[in-house]
Amino acid sequence: MDDFEIRQNRDPQGPKKLQAERATYLALVAQGVSTTQACRIVGVNRKTGHRWRFGRPTRTKDGQERSLAPARPTAEPTSFGRYLTVDERIQIADLHREGLGVRAIAAELGRSPSTISRELRRNATVDPRGKVHYRPHAAQTRAEARRPRPKPSTFALNPELRAVVQELLNDKWSPEQISRRLKRDFPERPELHVCHETIYQALYVQGRGELRRELAAALRSGRARRKPRRQAQQRRERFAHPMVMISERPPEVADRAVPGHWEGDLIIGAGGTSAIGTLVERSTRYTMLLHLGQGRSADQVQEALTSTVVTLPRHLARSVTWDQGSELGRHHEFTVATDIPVYFCDPASPWQRGSNENTNGLLRQYFPKGTDLSVHSREHLEAVAVQLNGRPRKTLGWDTPAERLAKLLQASN
Repeated sequence: MDDFEIRQNRDPQGPKKLQAERATYLALVAQGVSTTQACRIVGVNRKTGHRWRFGRPTRTKDGQERSLAPARPTAEPTSFGRYLTVDERIQIADLHREGLGVRAIAAELGRSPSTISRELRRNATVDPRGKVHYRPHAAQTRAEARRPRPKPSTFALNPELRAVVQELLNDKWSPEQISRRLKRDFPERPELHVCHETIYQALYVQGRGELRRELAAALRSGRARRKPRRQAQQRRERFAHPMVMISERPPEVADRAVPGHWEGDLIIGAGGTSAIGTLVERSTRYTMLLHLGQGRSADQVQEALTSTVVTLPRHLARSVTWDQGSELGRHHEFTVATDIPVYFCDPASPWQRGSNENTNGLLRQYFPKGTDLSVHSREHLEAVAVQLNGRPRKTLGWDTPAERLAKLLQASN
């Protein structure tokens, strides 16, 4: 339609005025051109184009308003806009058989190269010998079968996958952990592969065959909607005894190349009267929990921290990095008793203990904010640590912290 010339003489043409313009406009719209652009090409007002395309309201003799039928195109459209037609697919097959590339085929059809590339990739046929062929009518059938909406859910079509995902959610695995681990554990079973976003949507948007609504409570956040993360609380220096700052920490700690360097903190209970200590090994992300009972004084923390780290092999207890909370006011006594140096983060810099901050977030699934943490026994804390260390981590290549620690112990032996 690039050769269409706008008529210079705009005088009325009688009862069939603008007949050529209307025919050209309808042909352009049928090819997928927008109303605004088609009106600009033929030189008419946009309201005129809308009237040609959708009809116009009029009144009957009794005063009732009705719409006239929209104008009909003078010829059948050759394309349906965004969707390829069977004729276009036949042309793609012919050109592809002749050896033309994707861009050459796209130029021939007036389509985007990505449209042709996607069509050849998604709708090709593989014969029993493994050879790929593009058959236009089979491709048209596949495209039409894929087009209807709404589509049936992945979990509605695969009860086995739904059962597996529900079981792992009950074990407090995150959707991304489930998705990655299923692909790694069942590489030959693509029917058990699912995107983590599909799991989230099955929990957030309920429908027949989806995951149970109550499983949303098994998500780490406990919410069935997404929410921006809250900022960490600021801390200030509280120690009389000189601190060794994180800037003086050996370089081997920062790159996580050498195991045995830990990050520590407390998660606080209701009213600030109870707490649980957390220790996370930087290279394996292995977690240990400190039982403090009622209270979180410097004496309690120093005693619990000392009794925990002395159970570790010497090569797995090299340093501890902590924030500037008052609970570690006896850090110098801890270093004297264990020969393990303590390094302190800068004020309001929780990212300097990123692994520990992340783990504290994971532990809130077991120990919600605003609850009394003193009710949890030492045995319960050990059980929680076992379950947490048995969950795969993205940063470990979907290994578990327990598996990584076992490898270190086996290598040392």
